[in-house]
Amino acid sequence: MTIQEKVKKLNEMILSGKALDAFEEFYHEDIEMSENGQDVRKGKDANRDFEVDFFSKITQFNGAEVINVAFGDNVSMVEMHFDYVHSEWGHKKFTQVGVQEWKDGLIIKETFYHG
Repeated sequence: MTIQEKVKKLNEMILSGKALDAFEEFYHEDIEMSENGQDVRKGKDANRDFEVDFFSKITQFNGAEVINVAFGDNVSMVEMHFDYVHSEWGHKKFTQVGVQEWKDGLIIKETFYHG
């Protein structure tokens, strides 16, 4: 499966409510994730814990949409719009870009950029 095919499947899984399954399938054991390049979380276990906690606090999901996708050498970028209610952060409606670096067919680094 090419990176383009993997990103398409990853996005489909996220949009269908299977983000945690997608995390298990497409993320490297040594994954590093961060928001706006700050507070880097290292390793699949730490990032899984963060994702499980995040999704457990979504009280209302109003939708998500892929806006643009771009590819380079072992990198993909996905612009998505989200609309949800989080128990700690309130109503969130925003667009973000996720930059994904790939290694051994899996995402090894992902940075989310948003306002």
